[in-house]
Amino acid sequence: MSKMNRREVLGAAVTVAAVSAVASGARGQAPAIMSGFKPLVVAAHNGNRLKNDEGETGVAIAYRMMSEGSDVLDATIACNNLPENSTEDTSVGYGGLPDANGDVTLDACCMHGPMKRAGGVAYIQGVRAPSHVAKDVMMKTNHHLLAGKGAMDFARANGHKIEGDLNSEVSFKSYLEWKKRVEKEGDNRKFAQLGPEFIEKKGFEVAYQMAKEGIIDIEHIHGTINCNAINSKGDICGNTTTSGRSFKVPGRVGDSPILGAGLYLDNDIGAAGSTGLGEMNLYHLCSFLIVEKMRDGMHPKDAGIYALRRVRDASINNPQYLNDKGEISFNLQFYILNKKSQFAGVSMRGGEGRFYSMCDDNGPQHLLMDALYMND
Repeated sequence: MSKMNRREVLGAAVTVAAVSAVASGARGQAPAIMSGFKPLVVAAHNGNRLKNDEGETGVAIAYRMMSEGSDVLDATIACNNLPENSTEDTSVGYGGLPDANGDVTLDACCMHGPMKRAGGVAYIQGVRAPSHVAKDVMMKTNHHLLAGKGAMDFARANGHKIEGDLNSEVSFKSYLEWKKRVEKEGDNRKFAQLGPEFIEKKGFEVAYQMAKEGIIDIEHIHGTINCNAINSKGDICGNTTTSGRSFKVPGRVGDSPILGAGLYLDNDIGAAGSTGLGEMNLYHLCSFLIVEKMRDGMHPKDAGIYALRRVRDASINNPQYLNDKGEISFNLQFYILNKKSQFAGVSMRGGEGRFYSMCDDNGPQHLLMDALYMND
C-alpha cells in the first residue's frame, strides 16, 4: 500500500469533515457553531418559577428566543412578562400588592447594551406589563423615564391596553386584611385618621406579620424581577419590573426604574440588577457600582459582595435596620453577569430557599445565592 502525500491527507480530512457534517444534519443535530461568547440568562428566583402553556419558565423562554435570533432585550422582557401577567406572582404587574390606598402602581426599566440606550416608567397604573412601555420610552422618545399619569397617557397613545384596576382577587383581599390590622393597631381609628407616618411604620410591621402567618409571600413584600442576558454575539441587555414595596406610601418609587440602581449594564463589561429593599440600593447605586467593579477586574460574585458590604457598613449603626443579633435584617439581592458569561446571585441574607434563576445550554436552574448573613 502506497503512502499518502500531504495534499492527499488534507483532502481526506476535508472529506471526512464534510461527511460528518452531513451525517450530523441527517440525524437532526445542528453542526457545532463556534462562538466567542456563551449565551446565558440570569434572573431573580421568579424567573424560573411560573411556566407558559408549553411548560417553559421565564429564563428558558429568554434563552430559547436568543438561540432563535431574537434581540436580547426582547428575550429578557419575555422572561419578565410571565410574572407581570400572572396573578400567582403578587410582586409585579397584574395582581401585584397595592399601595396604602389599594392602588397597584408599577415601575420598570430596560437597558440595551449594543444600542447604549435605556427606558423606564415609574408609578404607572393600568398597564399589566410595564416592561413593554419602558421599551417604547427607550425606542420612541429621547427621554429615559416617564412617570405617573404622563406614563399612562404615553402607554395609551402607543397602543397599550389601559385597565381601571390591576388588583386581582388575591391582592385586594390581602390589602383589606392589611388595612384592617393597621386600623386595629391605631386603636380602631379609621384609616384616613391615622396619618402617613403611622401607616408607614405600623404598615411595615403588619406586612411582615402577615408574611409570617403565610397570608402573603415574604419574598413579595419587596418583590420584583430582574433578568439580564448575553447572547452568542456578546450583546448584553436587561430588564427590571416591579409593583414596588407592598402597601407602600402612595407616590413611592423605589430603585427598579432608576438607572444605576434597579438595573445597569455596559455592553463591554456586564450587567447587574436588583430586588429587595430599594431604598438601601438607591443610597449606593449598587448596580452601577457592581458593573464598575467588574470593569476593574472583579468576578461578578466578588463585585456583588463588595456592594452588599458597602450597604451593610453604611447601615450597621442604625438600630432600625438590625435584628436581635445585631445583623442587618433587611434583604437586598443582585443578579450579575459579565462579558465572559461568568455570573452570580448575591444576597444580604441567604440560606435555605434563597435562590436565583439561571439558564444556559444545560437548561433552566435554581441556584443558591451567596450571602453575607445566613437565615436561621
